[in-house]
Amino acid sequence: MGIPIPLDLEGPDGSADACPRAGRRAGAFAQADGPARTPVRHDGAMESTRQTVSSGSPLEPRIGFSRAVRKGDYVAVAGTAPIGEDGAPVGQGDVHAQTVRCLDIAEAALREAGATLADVVRTRIMLTDMSQWREAARAHGERFAQIRPVTTFVEVSRFIDERWLVEVEVDAVIG
Repeated sequence: MGIPIPLDLEGPDGSADACPRAGRRAGAFAQADGPARTPVRHDGAMESTRQTVSSGSPLEPRIGFSRAVRKGDYVAVAGTAPIGEDGAPVGQGDVHAQTVRCLDIAEAALREAGATLADVVRTRIMLTDMSQWREAARAHGERFAQIRPVTTFVEVSRFIDERWLVEVEVDAVIG
């Protein structure tokens, strides 16, 4: 997928942070190597495949996270921040631009897992300032006006990087 993910665990104040997303703050970056597929037995008789979409970070096995996971026809995309290819936040101060970037990253993860935007059934938009919801909603509508997944807007106190104004989570069911 090619989205850089920092390799350290510093929080915004430079201290170690227990949050798995803390690694996105700063540091060295790695690129995605592609999805991993692991057979998973779930009822003792049937076997299905669990596919992970990697950010490429060596922290993934250490703290146990993936950009996205596909299990059967279900795909979940983790909270996606507005990080550019260079590792820096995009659209500083611009909720619409940041939401567009989050959706770009989420869409790429969906594609890598074999899904499309048409398969999306739920989105979650997390904002640091709910008064900016219309700008995030505009970006969401540009992608999902015809698809119309269920959507929740939530205000949060902050993200790992104070320059991030929004994060997006996406769930999809293929088919």
